[in-house]
Amino acid sequence: MKIYLIFLFSLLFTARIFAQDTISVMHYNLLYYGEITGFCNNSNNSLSMKDPHLRTILNYVKPDIFTVNEISSSTAIHQHLLDENLNTGGVGHYRKAGFNPVAGSNIVNMLYYDSRKLRLKKQSVAQSYIRDVDVYELYYYSNDLAQGDTAFIVCVVGHLKAGNSDSDAGARKVMAENTMKYIEQRYKHENVLFMGDFNLYSGNEAAFQQMINFSNADTRFIDPIGQIGDWNNNSFYASVHTQSTNTSSNDCKSGGGLDDRFDFILISDEVRFGTRNVRYVQQSYQAVGQDGNRFNSTVVSPANSSVPPNVATALFNMSDHLPVTLKIRVDKVLSTNDYPLNPFMVSLSPNPASAMVQLMFYSARHQPMQISLLNTSGLTLYKKQVNAQTGRQTIDLNLGDLIPGLYFVRLTDADGNHEQLKLVKTN
Repeated sequence: MKIYLIFLFSLLFTARIFAQDTISVMHYNLLYYGEITGFCNNSNNSLSMKDPHLRTILNYVKPDIFTVNEISSSTAIHQHLLDENLNTGGVGHYRKAGFNPVAGSNIVNMLYYDSRKLRLKKQSVAQSYIRDVDVYELYYYSNDLAQGDTAFIVCVVGHLKAGNSDSDAGARKVMAENTMKYIEQRYKHENVLFMGDFNLYSGNEAAFQQMINFSNADTRFIDPIGQIGDWNNNSFYASVHTQSTNTSSNDCKSGGGLDDRFDFILISDEVRFGTRNVRYVQQSYQAVGQDGNRFNSTVVSPANSSVPPNVATALFNMSDHLPVTLKIRVDKVLSTNDYPLNPFMVSLSPNPASAMVQLMFYSARHQPMQISLLNTSGLTLYKKQVNAQTGRQTIDLNLGDLIPGLYFVRLTDADGNHEQLKLVKTN
């Protein structure tokens, strides 16, 4: 296994002072929310049944960006979710995107956002084969920002074809490829989040490979937690499974317990490295209610200590998927005085490792740096001097001689600033 430890150094003096704000992002498959069918109906999936649970989950997460799959195509239902679940209890700052369907599916995507922090600039449809993949371009909004100084966040929301047949996988590939080509043409160097229920059974599926190994390297996405493998019914990936929250089906919810990773938020390189004023907050990605102890079990059994009991119950009853969340940090421009940016902006993906570590970092200037590997007693086991160039670069470290256990990787710059990250060596 190759592990990527990603260090971003923005050691740059600019002509602007930056403050920072944190944006919480959440994606959720709502399971036929407001859409009545022969299998999901008013006896097993009504809004009166779902809304109290959805409110509990939203009040717990408090997302600034909330994207969904499997909501009815009715605009009245889109408004209902806003009025009855987000703008409640004295809250009135949430807004929703518009709705301009192309594919004509009865279950669609939607985006909601906190208007105190964000505004919707425009939206479009990236592709419409089987179901629309929607694109929402948001910009950071704050009263203390000078006009024109802001950061943009592009949310690409998709619900790929379900099913585990070859034809289903082929349809997912087409949808992913269409979407990637659209992003390549319009958002190649932007802060992009690609989120949704991708219905993937393995990281080797062609659709997922389109996302992470697209032909144009400038348009590839990264899994923030680096957990790429054969997810389906594999206990090794229990901590990232998002479906199903139930072991038995009520004809609407799927059963079988948590044994699939269907739901994702992927990030562009720009978000990973923070090169356009938006950066992923390290270790903030999670599937809400997933603690790794529920392989083929429900979100409530065994007892779930990762969320409050009422939230676990709400997750069990609301949908057969778990929501996925992450945080991003946004730089906002406050003035035009000279001021240094934070010299260390760090991300780590993935962990653990076996034989090889690849350090990836971005430097805004030429400078000498030192890489150190330490054990838990603080003893330096390895030290290497490198001459950092301007821009992105990688350095390989061989862990083959280390015994399994916990270690620390430290990177120190020319001014003595350093950042230290945990590294787990497996075998």
